[in-house]
Amino acid sequence: MEQRISLITLGVTCLERSRRFYEGLGWKVDSKESGIAAFNLNGAVLGLYPWEKLAHDMGVDPDSRGPPFSTISYNVRERAEVAPLLELAKSLGGDVIKDAHDVFWGGHIGYFRDLDGHIWEVAHNPHSQLGSNGEFQWN
Repeated sequence: MEQRISLITLGVTCLERSRRFYEGLGWKVDSKESGIAAFNLNGAVLGLYPWEKLAHDMGVDPDSRGPPFSTISYNVRERAEVAPLLELAKSLGGDVIKDAHDVFWGGHIGYFRDLDGHIWEVAHNPHSQLGSNGEFQWN
């Protein structure tokens, strides 16, 4: 197995509502198929797919959905970008669960939940600067 991720699919309760949320964050949908929203990223894709259908695809009970046990991180170029992105998510119906704050390793982070409870970290990491295309590499 090659060391990469191709597609991250988030199960959502209302595809159109979730699509509008991510478009409100400034993202552009690249899919033309109905029933899924796909956003091309730097070498990967974030997909939104109805939870009921995703659960069926995986062979799990749709009622077994528990709390998220992971975060999706969005790194920014400057410390000052963290708080405004949290506020943007909030204005679109997201829930800021931890305001922007400094952390022990020298970064500045905050967290929000999207409309379906997926937890996003917005982070500035001064030790891992983003590339010219926004790509992140652990340094």
